[in-house]
Amino acid sequence: MGLVLSKTLPSKAVVSVWHITETEQQLISLSSVPTDEMEEISLIRSEKLRKQKLAVRALLNEVFEEKVYLSHHENGAPYLENCLTNISITHTDDYVAIITHEEEDLGIDIESIDRDFSAVEKKALSEDEIDDLEDDDKEEKNTQLAIYWCAKEAIYKRMDINRVDFAEQIEVERFTPRGEGVLEATFVHKDGHEDEFELEYMIIDRHALVWVVG
Repeated sequence: MGLVLSKTLPSKAVVSVWHITETEQQLISLSSVPTDEMEEISLIRSEKLRKQKLAVRALLNEVFEEKVYLSHHENGAPYLENCLTNISITHTDDYVAIITHEEEDLGIDIESIDRDFSAVEKKALSEDEIDDLEDDDKEEKNTQLAIYWCAKEAIYKRMDINRVDFAEQIEVERFTPRGEGVLEATFVHKDGHEDEFELEYMIIDRHALVWVVG
């Protein structure tokens, strides 16, 4: 399927999504992965994970006019070796997505809304967020949980801080899930300082996609 979404935001950040329908060999031909990197990917036992990593490289080839080389910091955060553009990456079973910007810090996450998020409710949500969940509609509640989780993951990636307590340090304001929308959230540092964020989300093929810029 390839590139299914390329969205330029008012901030000049670009969100790009790839739907993985290709075979592994097709992705290899589309991704132009360096030999040493390909050797590392080939050692991954899970075919699904190999395809996700190859799809990220294929997406980078689609988005950037010149060849870029993906690497990762010691904490796992991605960066481009030969390009100053900032990047955040996410993937789920059949989709990979990236967000890029020339200067701003970024975070992005995607999850299937058909996943079981019961553990997320127990471990990642505050008491106020749990109170805001829809109790009467199971489908809407699970969509809410998917968006909550993606929002917190996106902020976590944006902050690039280890050992974050999602329930205590990331608070997402009440919202009603729609096809797309805006979220307000707060990150509370351990010293009590607070950072405010505005995130955006959209539902694409029963997947929640959430991103934050700045």
